[in-house]
Amino acid sequence: MHMKTTVLDLKHKKGARLVMLTAYDFPTARLAAEAGVDVILVGDSLGMVVLGYDSTVPVTMEEMLHHTRAARRGAPATFLVADMPYLSFATPALALANATRFMKETGADSVKIEGGAEVLPIVQALVGAGVPVLGHIGLTPQTASALGGFKLQGKDEANARRILDEAVALDRAGCWGIVLELVPAPLARRITERISIPTIGIGAGAQTDGQVLVFHDIVGLFSGFTPKFVKRYGEAGMLIKEAIERYASEVRSGAFPDEGHSFGMNEDVLKRLEGGDAKK
Repeated sequence: MHMKTTVLDLKHKKGARLVMLTAYDFPTARLAAEAGVDVILVGDSLGMVVLGYDSTVPVTMEEMLHHTRAARRGAPATFLVADMPYLSFATPALALANATRFMKETGADSVKIEGGAEVLPIVQALVGAGVPVLGHIGLTPQTASALGGFKLQGKDEANARRILDEAVALDRAGCWGIVLELVPAPLARRITERISIPTIGIGAGAQTDGQVLVFHDIVGLFSGFTPKFVKRYGEAGMLIKEAIERYASEVRSGAFPDEGHSFGMNEDVLKRLEGGDAKK
């Protein structure tokens, strides 16, 4: 019988090239699990790729809970991380209350929190209560406006040192892993060598302990801006659009539904029905 992956298993896989992918519903989580990804992230990126928001900021706890439950049903045995949405972890007490909801109501295995030095008390409170935490530093989309937008972080010495120090501090605070987003590859490598827990890169080069990308980006389902670090492995959006166009065309021409996609009726029943109509 296949044993479910635990936080301890993931911590022991440092250097093992972990594969993380986002999923926000039952079918995509099921596909990710069947494809063998190590970790599924129900990211607040769903705000943009699923809900149509301009950023991740409007995403609510209720929306995250709804999508995390759906993803868990699609991937019951895969390690599942739920993103804590904007301002859902403003204080240790609020963070614990919301993280508890994720763990109890959705079956998530861990939560993810964006931020560095400012979230250390939050991480410590959650870990102390038994909630596994995945950190997230570098570009933090929830506070991207304060970082100058969606830009590479840690290019100069001061900011590179700050990010490195934050990684060390999050490791010490008890995170089981850290997402490094949009940081120079040499800095990501340095952080990966320095800390004891896995690093998972997104726009951080190849020398992290794992990689994460957004499902909709890699399969071609999101038509908005595509970051430089994203590689498309398929064009599902084009295939889906073409299928819808063919469907619409066949409905309008009368080609669908044809006899093969319809149900017949017993002739005797039909005659009796028609006879009854004639007597009226």
